[in-house]
Amino acid sequence: MERDTASALAQPPLLEAVHLTVESGGTKVLRDLSFALPHGRILGLIGESGAGKSMVGRVIANQLPPGFAVSAGSLFFETDDLLALPPDAHRKLLGRRIAFVPQEPMSALNPALTIGQHFAEHLARLEVPKSDRRGVTLEALADMRLASPERVVDQYPFQLSGGMCQRVLLALAFVSKPDLVIADEPTASLDATTQVHIIGLLRNLQSKYGTGVLFITHQLRLAAHLCDDVAVLYAGEIVEYGAAGTVFRRPRHPYSRALEGANPRFAGPWRQLLSPPGHMPGLNELRDLAGCRFAPRCASSTEACLAETPALRVPAENVAVRCIHDNAMPATEPGVVAPVRAVTDAAAVPLLQVDNVFKSFQGSGLFTRRRKNLAINGVSLSIAAGEFVGIVGETGSGKSTLGRIVMGIEKPTAGRILLDGKPIGDSTADWRRRIQSVQLVFQDPRSALNPRRTVMRLVTQPLQATPQLRPDLENRAAVLLEDTGLPADVASRLPSQISGGQCQRVNIARGLCAMPRLLIADEIASGLDVSVQAQILNLLLRLRRENQIALLMISHDLAVIRYLCSRVIVMCRGEIVESGTTEAIFASPQHPYTRELISAVPPEDLSRRWPLPA
Repeated sequence: MERDTASALAQPPLLEAVHLTVESGGTKVLRDLSFALPHGRILGLIGESGAGKSMVGRVIANQLPPGFAVSAGSLFFETDDLLALPPDAHRKLLGRRIAFVPQEPMSALNPALTIGQHFAEHLARLEVPKSDRRGVTLEALADMRLASPERVVDQYPFQLSGGMCQRVLLALAFVSKPDLVIADEPTASLDATTQVHIIGLLRNLQSKYGTGVLFITHQLRLAAHLCDDVAVLYAGEIVEYGAAGTVFRRPRHPYSRALEGANPRFAGPWRQLLSPPGHMPGLNELRDLAGCRFAPRCASSTEACLAETPALRVPAENVAVRCIHDNAMPATEPGVVAPVRAVTDAAAVPLLQVDNVFKSFQGSGLFTRRRKNLAINGVSLSIAAGEFVGIVGETGSGKSTLGRIVMGIEKPTAGRILLDGKPIGDSTADWRRRIQSVQLVFQDPRSALNPRRTVMRLVTQPLQATPQLRPDLENRAAVLLEDTGLPADVASRLPSQISGGQCQRVNIARGLCAMPRLLIADEIASGLDVSVQAQILNLLLRLRRENQIALLMISHDLAVIRYLCSRVIVMCRGEIVESGTTEAIFASPQHPYTRELISAVPPEDLSRRWPLPA
């Protein structure tokens, strides 16, 4: 469809794509994208990594990677086609009327500059007088509900938490009172309570300034409650587009239904997650892909799906769907079954015991008195063979520190760690006994992987010290890559040559390589697409069923904890404030802190209001 010039001049959308196409080497990376974002509304772009969500933001910013170019279509910002604007005119819009909130707050801020210096650079470009810049900065930080803006403005990014850095980026984006904000996964790495505060701030600022927001995310429940409209992308195409409530209550495209079926629920009956087979096609695969791009992964595909490229049509309820079957094909629903929980013998010796553990860190300062910061305060817990236990809490509650103590990376200030009832000391024999039974999957996959090792060498690293196993390393690597949803051709690549989500899967594969008796998983699902996440969660359940592997799952995603774990431990400021069976704790939390965590989860029922902070 072509843009209606008369209606556009009467009341043009804030942002409108018309048959937008981006090519690389003759392959259409984005194909025939058409959508509209009115003033003051929020449009969500949903899909897995590689779907093309962030590529749309790159087109808006005129920052396409080398070798990529817009080959067809238009992209209107009100009445101006951004693709036809002179470079100088386009640049003047960026940071003023069009602002960006990037995905990774810690890497988006220059570690050598204070927060005040970041604002000073930006405000200078906005031509704010030098004498007014500090006052404008403090006001912008105060809008973000940051405590003590006068202190924050003189701090460096590494002195702030991830949530605080994300608020700084929001403040930078909204300080110019822009007409359009592109928010790329702004809450992906944040805990639930921080996420709800960030979303509340984003919504309040959007309402205050009448800003239109393009919200890029893979978090379905979040998009359902925040966005007015959503566009579901797959392999560079919009496959479903319409009002958010309508799309999420009854998804019509097989891909939208597959995403919903792979998303763990926090409420209602436990159900087995279903992940679509295969993976998002890469650039080389798209070149030879005819017809519907989702057909190779679709349970409802027929020969007709491969013969022609389906058009985006509007069959019902004003929702556009790119499918030739008019939604007559039945959706494959996940089976609602009782979760398989490990049966533990109360009389048996636990696999792991944490006995009254304390951990304090010495504060540092050249001219200030050093003081001890208590990170773990008298924690005791036990895990039986084959038992899955979850630990939840906000950032800074001590979850990761406890996991590192169990692994032996950190030494407890007081208390004991017992494996099979025997204390683990500092001897070489005790260290070998620990690493043969316990493995840790680190939270940050990029920093956990040696950048000089190939993926094959990384995933088989635990076995490389055993000479008799070396001839079988390639076969073991192939099995691990398949189990974690990675294509076989990544085995020869370096970490810098794969995505962040793929790095996380490599991290998980390495932890599972030697089949430990206990796996400590520290936020392993936070950066994964829902379909990959479902594959990993089901893999863990299979390993428990087949190998009696135990799991200590550290996560801020309560739905993931409910899906996997029979018991849950709630930590706050280094202490356990509540523990018990997962269903009992989540159904009837007793501690105020637990109730606060649960209230931050977007409701499954879209008719229920999600209380966001004012």
